[in-house]
Amino acid sequence: MKNIEYLSPARLAWQRYKKNVTGMISLAFIVLCTLLAIFAYYIIPDDTPDANTQILEISTQKPGFEVDILLVPKPISVEEAGFWGRLVNGRPSAYRQIPFDSLNVGETSTTVYVFNPERSGEVKMEVVDHEVFTTNCTNNTNFTTNCTNDTNCTNDTNCTNIEDFVVHRRFLLGTDQFGRDFLSRLVLGTRISLSVGFIAVILSVLIGLLVGGLGGFFRGRVDDVVMWFINVVWSLPTLLIVIAITFALGKGVAQVFIAVGLTMWVEVARVTRGQILSIRETTFVEAGRALGFRNARIIIRHIIPNVINPIIVISAANFATAILLEAGLSFLGIGVQPPMPSWGSMIKENYAYIILDNAYLAILPGIAIMLLVLAFMLMGNALREALNVKK
Repeated sequence: MKNIEYLSPARLAWQRYKKNVTGMISLAFIVLCTLLAIFAYYIIPDDTPDANTQILEISTQKPGFEVDILLVPKPISVEEAGFWGRLVNGRPSAYRQIPFDSLNVGETSTTVYVFNPERSGEVKMEVVDHEVFTTNCTNNTNFTTNCTNDTNCTNDTNCTNIEDFVVHRRFLLGTDQFGRDFLSRLVLGTRISLSVGFIAVILSVLIGLLVGGLGGFFRGRVDDVVMWFINVVWSLPTLLIVIAITFALGKGVAQVFIAVGLTMWVEVARVTRGQILSIRETTFVEAGRALGFRNARIIIRHIIPNVINPIIVISAANFATAILLEAGLSFLGIGVQPPMPSWGSMIKENYAYIILDNAYLAILPGIAIMLLVLAFMLMGNALREALNVKK
């Protein structure tokens, strides 16, 4: 007699989900975006806070643009960022960056012929004293090794090797209108979109389960009040509510999290209420009452686990909706504030270039939004099929 392996509902759902090709592709894409968001500052070329290194001389350069840059140490001490500090906020740059066409190195100073994209007209020059490299660099714990290749002449201001401070940089996706690395800001924008979606889904699930659970379990006047409140909120345009909450709370990342989360609980509450209305009359709920269990225990430990499947499917759709709402708010200027990169604000900053020869500055963030939203919608459809117990 064969041994029949028992599979839990979760394992059965996972086996069904793995058979869905689009669902697995969507899940892999979402996992990739999540890893990019978490470890962004260890991946992107510009790992300064908010990837906000502005080099105006190289603004709106095409993808693949290459340039030589002279790194001039700043007259301030910049401490080395630890692992967690860099993971969350990046690390401040200890250099002022000067793109150049050529250098004229003298004994005590270097003349920098600043990069000129037009290759014509007035030549901009800047003279950098060599003392800047020895004095400022040796005071900075991050970059003492770059001051000179000879550790015996650290105190000698004439032993500076300018080549140690010259780097060749390539901007894979070019630069924006402020000369910032566009690839770095595009990747870092993933963090904002996923963070808003995650927190909005958590808030919507908590509020929706509470409100819908109270109405569906207690019925009567409690249910009437809950349904009235749900219908009122449901009748108002979501974007209008978000804008009103944002104006009331002010502009910023935290306000966007709260505003989007407080407007997405209605559908969760409606589904929860409908599910609980049908489950509350089942025998295991009656058995719980007969055993003297409190209502809170019956709801949390016996009813909620039986209504979680449709909530998971709704959460995937809400995640996509939250990303669109955040992008819309940032595009309108009342969401994430500069210089923090957001796909919506990047579209706003660069949408005028759509009719020019740099349309990709606005198109690429739009494609990123579309792909991430599509991934969550396809994952939601795959979850709906995998969690369907009738199959």
